[in-house]
Amino acid sequence: MVNSEEFSKRLQIILDYYDISAAVFADAIHVGRSSISHILSGRNKPSLDFVLKIVQTYPEVELYWLLNGKGNFPKSEPDKTIPSQKPEAPAPLINDEKSKIAQPIESSFTPKSFPGSNFSAKTIKRVVLFYEDGTFEAFEN
Repeated sequence: MVNSEEFSKRLQIILDYYDISAAVFADAIHVGRSSISHILSGRNKPSLDFVLKIVQTYPEVELYWLLNGKGNFPKSEPDKTIPSQKPEAPAPLINDEKSKIAQPIESSFTPKSFPGSNFSAKTIKRVVLFYEDGTFEAFEN
């Protein structure tokens, strides 16, 4: 089991190493900013999806170090395909399904596009996803 307090300390080490804010980090790994805040404060435990996004986006982070503090950060032998300097912010993942949700809705949608519907001409302001582990993400238009 992951110790939330120790995990949040390691997460803060990652933020300090890359010299980025929690908001930039959240955007880079495609999670809600509140998720980072809740994990850093110890309110929530990280989900497996959250941990995997960190490891995939930041190759210098070892999975075992992130989860239980064993191992090294940054990795002692960096991957030869990765530049040795610290990136300012990693490139976003291309096949991330959640990032598609956060994209602006096409303006071609009209209530009339669904025959027999009683939709009023409203626009979506925010979509909130609630996960079984008690975390959530909010996407604003």
